[in-house]
Amino acid sequence: MRDSHRGEAERLLERAVDEEDRRAAAAGAPVDREALLARGRQTLDALAASAAEEYEAYVRALDEAADGEESLGEAFRRQNTSTALLVTAVAAVAAAGVDLSLGVATGTALTAGAVTGIAGAAATVAKVTALHLPAANRRAGERGRPGGPEQLKLQWLSALEVRGIRPFLEQQRAVAAAARQAARQAPRPAAPPLRGGDRSAEARRRTVLEQSWAQLPQPAASFTGRRAELARIAQWVQTARASTETRPVVVVLHGEPGAGRTALALRAADALRDQFRGACVVDLRGGGPVGGEAPLPTREALLHLLNRLGGPREQLLFREGAAGEQQVRRLGELYHQHLQGLPVTVVLDDAVDAEQVRMLVPERSESLVLVTAQQPLELPPEVRAWVHQLPVEPLADPDAAELLRAAADGVAPSADDGGSLPGPPQLLALGGGLPLALRVLAPVAATAPEALTAAAEALPARAEDPGQGPDPAEASGPRLERALGLAYACLPEERRRLLRRLTLAGRASLGPSAAAALIDTDRAAAGRLLHDLARAGLLDPVRGERFRMHDAVRAYAEARLAADEDRATASAAHGRLIRSYAQLADTVIRMVDGKTSHRAGHFGGHGFLSLDAALRWLDEESSFITAALRHTEDVDQQAVLDLLGALCDFCLLRGDLYRLGEINELTRTVEAAHGEPGQGRMVRSVQWRTGIAARQIGELDKARTTLASVVDQYREAQQDAGAGMALISLGITLHHQGQLPEAAARIREALELQEPDKLAGDRAWGLHALAAVERDRARLAEAMALLEQSLALHRESESVHGEAWAHFQLGQVHLRLGAVPRAEEELRLALDLYGRTRDDRGRAWALTQLGRARVVDGDPGPAVGQLREALARHREAEDARGEAWTLYYLGHALEEAGDPDQAVRELERARTMFSRMRDVYGLAYARHHSGRVTRDQRAAQTGNLKNSGFARQLLVDARADFRRIGLAHGEAWTCVELAVVDAGNERVAQALGLCEEAARLFISYGDRRGEDWARFLRCTLLPYAVPGAGVAEARAELTRLAGSPHLMREARLADCLDTYTVVLGRGVDPAEGWQAWRLALTPTLLSRELMGVPLPDSP
Repeated sequence: MRDSHRGEAERLLERAVDEEDRRAAAAGAPVDREALLARGRQTLDALAASAAEEYEAYVRALDEAADGEESLGEAFRRQNTSTALLVTAVAAVAAAGVDLSLGVATGTALTAGAVTGIAGAAATVAKVTALHLPAANRRAGERGRPGGPEQLKLQWLSALEVRGIRPFLEQQRAVAAAARQAARQAPRPAAPPLRGGDRSAEARRRTVLEQSWAQLPQPAASFTGRRAELARIAQWVQTARASTETRPVVVVLHGEPGAGRTALALRAADALRDQFRGACVVDLRGGGPVGGEAPLPTREALLHLLNRLGGPREQLLFREGAAGEQQVRRLGELYHQHLQGLPVTVVLDDAVDAEQVRMLVPERSESLVLVTAQQPLELPPEVRAWVHQLPVEPLADPDAAELLRAAADGVAPSADDGGSLPGPPQLLALGGGLPLALRVLAPVAATAPEALTAAAEALPARAEDPGQGPDPAEASGPRLERALGLAYACLPEERRRLLRRLTLAGRASLGPSAAAALIDTDRAAAGRLLHDLARAGLLDPVRGERFRMHDAVRAYAEARLAADEDRATASAAHGRLIRSYAQLADTVIRMVDGKTSHRAGHFGGHGFLSLDAALRWLDEESSFITAALRHTEDVDQQAVLDLLGALCDFCLLRGDLYRLGEINELTRTVEAAHGEPGQGRMVRSVQWRTGIAARQIGELDKARTTLASVVDQYREAQQDAGAGMALISLGITLHHQGQLPEAAARIREALELQEPDKLAGDRAWGLHALAAVERDRARLAEAMALLEQSLALHRESESVHGEAWAHFQLGQVHLRLGAVPRAEEELRLALDLYGRTRDDRGRAWALTQLGRARVVDGDPGPAVGQLREALARHREAEDARGEAWTLYYLGHALEEAGDPDQAVRELERARTMFSRMRDVYGLAYARHHSGRVTRDQRAAQTGNLKNSGFARQLLVDARADFRRIGLAHGEAWTCVELAVVDAGNERVAQALGLCEEAARLFISYGDRRGEDWARFLRCTLLPYAVPGAGVAEARAELTRLAGSPHLMREARLADCLDTYTVVLGRGVDPAEGWQAWRLALTPTLLSRELMGVPLPDSP
């Protein structure tokens, strides 16, 4: 707008806001006038867009009128008055000269000259003015005539008020009413208000925090002593909570290896669990490069903490860029922001860098940070935390005796037990008070007492010999080294070999499968050996059949591996481990997804009794597999690729975005070391899964870019099977973005690549993806045929997961046809199959569609409960798109249940989520239904359709979206809803045109159900569009409609035909206005939910 016109618009807005202020004050609900006016000025350009057509006409008329208009000054310049003024001046001078020559007095002569000049100038001005004023009056009259600029200005301001300002004020009024109602319903302050999609993030964070406690290692059953240390930690936490400042408590537990620092930290975290909402342990690996792994970078530590404590998902999946200071600083800011005001327990194990610890201490939080280190750590003074140093000394003799009894008996110690020792007194001296040393020596006292006696007798000599002191390069002190050496010497050779080779498996916990592969034995025997090593104190139980090695034990075992076994033997054992796990993991995913191109030749039972047992095994082993993949330099790369693919597919199944991001980064590092950065088979395989994960969390643009790149890489490598699967994933992403024709083209391109019989399993996935696209394009017959083919191929390839998705898509097709019982049967079958594969995301989607089926069947009460349950499951599965669609269907259910206010709120939340993830397809549908329900809501309040400006704008936007994505079904029904709005606002000609356009669109894809409604609404408009002749035409059209029944026709429409026939028979008075809305002769939600597209076997 021009500046002068903006001022007029702002004055109009001020008058409207003043009127709203007076109305609200009279109603007893005053508004903040200044805030409302400020919001209106901020959105003035958007409001003015609603009257853009009138404004353009006004400006055009102004410009045309200005072409012949001139001011008085311009008239003087045009008349060339300088000549007249010159003549006047000459005449004045001449008059004065003549008087002087005739002897007239000088004063008199000059006066005569001046009077002459003034008279001439006045005559000139009068002449120009007399010519200008009539023309100016004529132009002013032209501006005020009908069709002139002044009238167009009034039309523009009226349109701006009606279509822009009033809907804006109505929206603000509804928002204020909702806020007042919420305030009344919540008398006491609650959690900070959430905006938009933050509800989903908060629900996910709450769930992840609750689950974080289960991720902690189980406290050692033989833990003894340390009562004073535990009491001091609890006291420090209580003191900090009583303080007026919000600061975390940092306790540095420092002591030598084997002193029980980590066990003390875990026991303290468990004891104070009720005071904190979540917990996480981070192994900083500061004790040196044990197992070939460098200390954990700060970036990795931050990502691990964000994952365990419910941080933003996209940061866990996408980790592009170098791990520079800028990225670490950004992650640190995100970490501190996420934990602000959130009390959690963080255990930083084996730390050496005070600066790294500083980055990991939450700011402005009442958290507890337990740091274990070999030496005291002095944190920088800028750390705003209560920092305490707590030395972890060797156990006193009574506590050491308790630990020895517990280790010897295999039961927890009793505090009131006697002080007798299970072995000679020298045992305490050998252990030196170190819990780890005592734990490994206790079994030796029972199995080899003579060795223990000999070691005890040699102890004084060893202590006096300076040459027997600790080696600085060793990870343990001399006391722990003696104890480990004695325990190792007392083991049978088979257990020694397993202990040595366990160091090849990395730092993660492991189970019998890994042990069996390392020593080439069966799983049962390997399990017994692991339990034997745990009873010997050399392994720490984690949970179930999983164990972990202490760092000091691992360092000792590595030294023994290097001394007792050659490199070739160790390399063969490592390769056997990777190959074994590749086969096992591939088998598990093969049991889920069937025989696809990347695992068609791999299948074997491998001892799994059921699919559920197989999935449980892979769930337990996923951390170990990730750790093992960090050291695969000398292993068969095909086995590594198989293991990577299986683990990535499992991450997708379980929604483990953190591990998928970790694997993605790991493969890039590995292939960069091999000289193929970003171009190798492993990177392509992982990137494909990363693109799918991005789509699941709603990052559709990122998913499309990633998958398009993967398709190009597969094509360059001439791998048709990989290119086909990537094209299917790309097509699904395009489908979600609303680009249906392009999505169908990409999936059909993939199906051409999957023509060979060996790719039948891949083709099954492409067929049901294409069926989903064609279903939404209203090609239900083709979708049904594609799904039947897909189901047959999935069963042939034994794909439980693929069969579940095919049944799911088939249920949606039946819903579109109105066959609710058949749809529910298919959806329940899909739900059962999702349960077998432990696919939480699929189960949530099946519940969503089952709730939708209840709505279609006219039973909204149970539907609301089912959809709310599905909404919670989508949030737990971190499926943003599933959450948005569930909110959309929940709006439908609430509308049908008679709660339009809540329905509008849920639809608006869905619209916001679709807009945020750039899902144009979902956004169009959400706009359509939000506009429709908003229109009905306002009409119910006012008794007419006059106040539907905002609803109409939503419908106009939805129509544009549908047209852009080429969805005739959505555009046609939007035209029908717009026709209802225009007819109710006495724009009969526009409404008639919209009905005709809707009928044309329905005919274009064969929807006879929608065509009937469009033709019927046109009949209701004809008497008002063409008085007299229109009645006869409407009567004839109604007769044609009633005389051509078909199976796709809605039963309610037949009643509407009879009703309006009676109305026409009684006569229609155009002065009464359009009556179809008042008589409830318009389509409902259920009218548009079903497609009247006949199948091939339909008559």
